Amino acid sequence: MNTTDHTPHPSLVLTEEVRTALAEGAPVVALESTIISHGMPYPQNVAMATEVEQIIRDGGAIPATIAVLGGSPRIGLTAEDLELLATDVNVAKVSLRDLPYVIARAGHGATTVAATMRLAALAGIRTFVTGGLGGVHRGAQQTFDVSADLTELAQTDVAVISAGVKSILDIGLTLETLETLGVPVIGYGTDEFPAFFSRRSGFPAPMRADSPAELAVIMRTKWDLGIRGGLDIANPIPEADEIPASEIDSIIEQALADMDARGIKGKDATPYLLGRIVEITAGESLRANIALVKNNARLGAAIAKEYAALS
Repeated sequence: MNTTDHTPHPSLVLTEEVRTALAEGAPVVALESTIISHGMPYPQNVAMATEVEQIIRDGGAIPATIAVLGGSPRIGLTAEDLELLATDVNVAKVSLRDLPYVIARAGHGATTVAATMRLAALAGIRTFVTGGLGGVHRGAQQTFDVSADLTELAQTDVAVISAGVKSILDIGLTLETLETLGVPVIGYGTDEFPAFFSRRSGFPAPMRADSPAELAVIMRTKWDLGIRGGLDIANPIPEADEIPASEIDSIIEQALADMDARGIKGKDATPYLLGRIVEITAGESLRANIALVKNNARLGAAIAKEYAALS
C-alpha cells in the first residue's frame, strides 16, 4: 500500500499554486532556503533562487521553496519572501531540532536539508532539490559532528537530489553512515559518487540510474514496500562547470585550517567554509555552486513529473 500521499498538515501555510498542484496530483518540487540565507551572498542568492524556481516551472513542475516566516512554516514563497530571506540578518538557520523553537517564537528561519525534508513530507511533497547534502564532518571521530540530514533521510519519505555531499565533509564516512541507515544512494548517470564542486570523489556510487523514469519507479517501489525513509540521488555537476578535485582539495584544506584557527564549529561551520572557499577561489566556487543547483533543479522537475505520472 502506498503511504506517501496525504493532506498537508494544518500548521503549514501553502501558496494557492502549491496547494492546488498537490490536490490535483501535479508534480511539485521542494527547495530549501538555507542556501539563500546562509549559503550565498546577496544579490546572487536571490537571483539563484528565482532562476531555480523558473527552471522547475520550465520543466513542467511547480516549485515550492520552504522556510519559516513569522513563525509559520511556509510551503512556497513570494518574491518578497525570497528578498527577506536573502537580506534579513535575523533569519535563523533552522535544522530539524530548531523548528519547534523558531515556530513557537514567531521567528524567521531558513530551513536546512533536514528541516526542509520534514516540512516537505508534511505537505505531501516527495521530490526535493538542494545543492549538496550534509554528512559526516572531517574529524567526526572526535567531535561527533554528523549532519541531521543523514538521520532525516533514514526516516522521512522524500527523494533528495543533490550534487553529492559537500566536499568539505568526509565523503567515505558519510557513505558508510548512509548504508548503515538503509538509505539508497543512487548516482544519476554515473558509477562514481560526485563531490559537490567536482564530478569525482574517488568513491563508487552504490547504485546507478540513467533516467528520471527509472528513479521514479525506485521511489515508488521503496515506499509501496513500506520501507520508510528517503533516497539520496547524486547528480554530478556538469563537466563544464566543475572544479576538479585536484584543484579544490587544497583549497578546502586551507579553508578548514582557517576555520580551526578561528574556533568556528557546529552549524556555523558549513556557511563559513563555503564563504571562505568563495574568497579563496575568487568567486569560482560560487559560480560552480549556482550551476550545480540549476542542474539539480532540471533533474528534480523531470523526476517529479515521472513520479506524478506513476501516481
